[in-house]
Amino acid sequence: MCGITGWVSYARDLVAERATVDAMTATMSCRGPDDSGTWISGPAALGHRRLAIIDLPGGTQPMTVRTDGGPVALVYSGETYNYTELRRELAARGHRFTTDSDTEVVLHAYLEWGTALAERLNGMYAFAVWDGRTRRLVMVRDRMGIKPLCYAETPDGVLFGSEPKAILANPHARREVTLDGLRELMAFVKTPGHAVWEGMREVEPGTVVTVSPGGVRTDVYWRLETRPHPDGKDETIAHVRALMDDIVRRQLVSDVPRCTLLSGGLDSSAMTALAARQLAESGETVRSFAVDFVGQTENFVADALRATPDTPYVHDVARDSGTEHQDIVLDSGQLADPEVRSRVIRARDLPAGFGDMDASLYLLFKAIREHSTVALSGESADEVFGGYKQFFDPEACRARTFPWLVRMAEQLGDDGDILTEPLSRALDLPGYVADSYASAVSGIERLDGESDGEFRMRRVSHLHLTRFVRVLLDRKDRASMAIGLEVRVPFCDHRLVEYVYNAPWALKSFDGREKSLLREATADVLPRSVYERVKSPYPSTQDPRYHAALQESVRDLLAKPSHQVFDLVSRAWLERAVKDGAPHRAQSERRGLERALDLALWIDIYAPTLTLG
Repeated sequence: MCGITGWVSYARDLVAERATVDAMTATMSCRGPDDSGTWISGPAALGHRRLAIIDLPGGTQPMTVRTDGGPVALVYSGETYNYTELRRELAARGHRFTTDSDTEVVLHAYLEWGTALAERLNGMYAFAVWDGRTRRLVMVRDRMGIKPLCYAETPDGVLFGSEPKAILANPHARREVTLDGLRELMAFVKTPGHAVWEGMREVEPGTVVTVSPGGVRTDVYWRLETRPHPDGKDETIAHVRALMDDIVRRQLVSDVPRCTLLSGGLDSSAMTALAARQLAESGETVRSFAVDFVGQTENFVADALRATPDTPYVHDVARDSGTEHQDIVLDSGQLADPEVRSRVIRARDLPAGFGDMDASLYLLFKAIREHSTVALSGESADEVFGGYKQFFDPEACRARTFPWLVRMAEQLGDDGDILTEPLSRALDLPGYVADSYASAVSGIERLDGESDGEFRMRRVSHLHLTRFVRVLLDRKDRASMAIGLEVRVPFCDHRLVEYVYNAPWALKSFDGREKSLLREATADVLPRSVYERVKSPYPSTQDPRYHAALQESVRDLLAKPSHQVFDLVSRAWLERAVKDGAPHRAQSERRGLERALDLALWIDIYAPTLTLG
């Protein structure tokens, strides 16, 4: 896992711009603490920061091959889980390898198949190839968008990077956010390709972007397609299990210490149990980690989202699977620490608005990194198998909007009133969400003869797999890579996604419960307590001292009346929130306080030009 960046400028020789390329590369040091490299040839410059996972001495980048027509150079981030099979196939075709890394396999796969190599890869990846034979830059992103990659067109080429910060380090980049960017930031709809920063775009998942002197071309090599599902219940359960066994085995491959993220829910528990069983075959023990908060288990209060605390279930799995387990227990002071908030915003390049859940995720990963370099996560199983409450909420499923928005305010609190009235009017978030929803559902294919109810649930699944999941994958990638931890997501294997997506909803919920297929496919490795447990989201602290710490930080912010954040946030709202924390408003107030502090720190760190007219 690594950080990549680069610059193509057809009007100049970038050898003279090495200092700028080095600065762009340095912004990715958190993603790649083990090594750094740059490569410049004429109009092309590539930068790489490496987190060494496979073939520690041999995977140095940028990696190049000399051809008769010119150099071909690669910067690569991610993991290709089927690289050993591809290596054998390429060797049979005459390719010779000097390392054991998957990076070299990807480079030779490009030499053999060109951009069609993307269709052959199984993994999570984002990479860029400068092809000196054609003077083209080729950028490729994995099917589900697990690894980030963005770019910004310039008058004579393009800038690109794993994260916006790499692009923003170039003086030719625009450090501007307009109303459209703020809409995307606030709406929670994850428009494909939208990067919030003006003039910047994400390479969309499953897409190849080619830059040439003639401009930029985009080609889609994978999309979520509707297909008939021929298997019955027993065959489907068996196939899901076979896929899971294969996926976990592939994703356990590593030359550095690895572990699992264990929440005590069905997803992470099944993954951990399968990993434990597989590693036991070679006499190894799985390390597992979970996040908890001081006093949370003892003083837990059920709410609309969480009926039970995680820790008892975590310990059941750890005991049954024989993992070497550690709870990472955080207190409110750590969660509310402005320095932690600053680090989270620097990791995301944006004030994403997840509050204490972002802080705890970052702190969890920071603690894990002291022991492991690779972690397997249960992320995305809810989107794949249908685990969220909204999948079983008729109103949410029938609504002509994104299902997760229907009850978001009552479940998480509503921070919509925090914006100034003029900005709120100018943003028109309801209109933006409506337009985004119409675009999101327009291309979903319906099977011949598919009932209205089944097509409705296909639409709900599609929205989660193409919009909602990308928010969470980006969050996890940024928080983990901010401290050099590689997080793998087995449930995002495209084979599993395609297969389960096309299973009818009646089959996915055959027993009336969430994630029925996954539960039955892994029942033999789960503790009974976890098998019976109802879905519980990522935990959030219930300690009132966290809210009090937020209020104190906002009081400090209010003491700076000239701060630019007040162009966005209502001062009157904040003053009421820190003066009168009425219990029935506590959750909405907390979200609003977190949002205001995030926005203020983002402005302090990035000094964006905010174009609000």
